[in-house]
Amino acid sequence: MKIKKGLCLGILFLFVVSAPLAAIAKVSPEEAEKLKSTLTPFGAERAGNADGTIPAWDGGITGPPGGGEHKPGDRHINPYADEEKLFSITAENMDDYADKLGEGQKKLLRTHPDTYRLDVYPSHRSHAAPEWVYENTFKNATRAETSNEGVSISNAYGGIPFPIPKNGAQVVWNHLVRWQGEAKHYFFNSLYVDGDNIVIASGVENHEKFPYYDKEKTLETYGSQDYWYVLLEYFAPPRKKGETLLVRDPLNRAENPRQSWQYLVGQRRVRRAPTIAYDTPLSSMSGIHTWDDVYLFNGGLDRYNWKILGKKEIYIPYNCYDAQKVMDKKEMFPPEHVNPDHVRWELHRVWKVEGSLKEGSRHIYAKRVFYIDEDSWVLTMADSYDAQGDLWRSNIAPLINEYQLPGVVQMFAFYYDFRIDKYGVNASQVGLTPWRTYPEPKLDSFFTPEELRRRGRR
Repeated sequence: MKIKKGLCLGILFLFVVSAPLAAIAKVSPEEAEKLKSTLTPFGAERAGNADGTIPAWDGGITGPPGGGEHKPGDRHINPYADEEKLFSITAENMDDYADKLGEGQKKLLRTHPDTYRLDVYPSHRSHAAPEWVYENTFKNATRAETSNEGVSISNAYGGIPFPIPKNGAQVVWNHLVRWQGEAKHYFFNSLYVDGDNIVIASGVENHEKFPYYDKEKTLETYGSQDYWYVLLEYFAPPRKKGETLLVRDPLNRAENPRQSWQYLVGQRRVRRAPTIAYDTPLSSMSGIHTWDDVYLFNGGLDRYNWKILGKKEIYIPYNCYDAQKVMDKKEMFPPEHVNPDHVRWELHRVWKVEGSLKEGSRHIYAKRVFYIDEDSWVLTMADSYDAQGDLWRSNIAPLINEYQLPGVVQMFAFYYDFRIDKYGVNASQVGLTPWRTYPEPKLDSFFTPEELRRRGRR
């Protein structure tokens, strides 16, 4: 009887509470059929909103505009380049749009009233994914389950695990295993802005693999394995050149926590790196964000209770293709905040999810609020609060459809710290070429401590 009661509560309070996580699993075949009618294949509402400011989903962008060619490493042609801005939101008129702004955006507008603004453009639901990912998402709807109070998932593979989510943990898992290709490779800088000085905290060659999306496998041959591999090779600053870092994240985090290793030049050996997780600060970034702030959130869900606060219409940074054109760091990253000339804002529906720190758990953030795009399940804005309930940090990831995949992904991320009124940027490709690519996945043997030892050059 407890299971039935939990299921009923989860359905009844879908948009306001998180029902007992152990009692919630897959949806019925009848409910899953909505993914072929009123919902998109990823679980978003197909219809637009009542006043037409959010359009209906029409399949998204599935290739370069005009049927052109996109070569690996090229920056993207903006399919909406000819559009005019609708209006700007400033500190002066923000009250008129308060119900459609995240708390972080409100605070940025109040903190920098003379320079910060949101330039709003027509909304385009550009997200798309390959048909095989849609098919696996449909299968996952009736088989994927959470366990261990939402910390682990099982019976999911090759698609969004919970396209019709019943609690906050499932929404966050959808972000963690979002579609972003089978593999990814690019060069980037992490930096922080200290007045007129832009400090390059690290320059990295990034290799990623998403074994969860190995299209040559099936649920049976994939099993409950790791879903994310990343190997980082540092080329800047000079003191970090030659260092490498490896992280592997599992679906069953209760039994198999994150595994991570480092090769440190000074020690000339590979060692375990268990602190590359949770609220360990990135020392190279002056502690302006934590390891689990990467991609706005990554890693374990176990330290928070997750609750759906609702689905909202808010302005988020979407289809920000023109930001790719900027090659001058000073132009993109002025002293107080990112240059608003290069960030496009659109009205979209998002899942708003709150994470409250569990009693007895430790983390520098007492509460986190996530804004996750309903079409792609990509986390695009995250507000973090301290133990006194004050908004401490606001993190923002502009989105684009990498139409060679196709799929909506984060471009890079801005990290604003209101205590010190400074910001940092992770995964910036401003001034770097080529743009990231989505190559054939490397063998699993590449993402091993042995490979770190082999690649150690100093």
